[in-house]
Amino acid sequence: MLASQRQDRILADVRALGAVRVADLVDQLDVSDMTIRRDIAELARAGLVRRVHGGAVATDAGQPGRPTDEPGFEAKRGQAQAEKQAIAAAAAAGIEPGQAVALSAGTTTYLLAELIAADTALRPLTVVTNAPRIADLLHHAPAGHGPLEVILTGGTRTPSDALVGPVAETALAGLRVDRAFLGVHGLDAEGITTPNLAEAATDRALAACATTTTVLADHTKWGVVGLARILPLDQVDVLVTDALLPPGARAALADAVGELVVTAAPPTRSSGTPSDGSPARPTDTTPGDPR
Repeated sequence: MLASQRQDRILADVRALGAVRVADLVDQLDVSDMTIRRDIAELARAGLVRRVHGGAVATDAGQPGRPTDEPGFEAKRGQAQAEKQAIAAAAAAGIEPGQAVALSAGTTTYLLAELIAADTALRPLTVVTNAPRIADLLHHAPAGHGPLEVILTGGTRTPSDALVGPVAETALAGLRVDRAFLGVHGLDAEGITTPNLAEAATDRALAACATTTTVLADHTKWGVVGLARILPLDQVDVLVTDALLPPGARAALADAVGELVVTAAPPTRSSGTPSDGSPARPTDTTPGDPR
């Protein structure tokens, strides 16, 4: 069994049981005590488990919770901050002046909106969003070489600060954009998910109005499953994630999505940007199976 396969098995057990013991894993996986400890150390470095004496336990990032749990915007904002900043920078690199783009609600898409607001060379640009925070941020962006038009859908506000429901979906049905950027609550081999049924439907409407759908998901989203599936992986054109995603998950995603972009690991995880103040750049692009 490969190291990535062992680590995926260990992570699955931690998420299912809340904790695992090294002695039990040695018996189950038929490897040495030292091998299991190295695997746990690797998962701990990725922030997916917490090492304890004799084993590992779930962390907030590593334990998905109930499928209906819906954290608020501020609760999610501080998680994997540096990784989200790198993902946002990679996404921004694919936007060109003159395009129309759609941004769903979320903390990573908000970071992408900050980069759009700051880069006046991207004007003219049209941004469609169902996130009031994003619309307000872009409304106050400095002037550039052309207009920055912001279209905010209506709808009912969720705890994650998204406008969702029939009003939002009707507005999106009449629009066409070049690219849609979706933030997600959960990501696994079956697709991308959210705890909110109405938000899933609105996110599908965002994807449906776009020529290309790009999902922004840091490594803490892997293995987290929300109540409602937004899209299966084969309907994701581009998925941007970070280098802390476990190797087994990376391989599964590369086989399923149109293109997998993995950003470089930030020099430091203590802030939202690398130590030199510049966003990390993507270093690995893996095309998936042609569709």
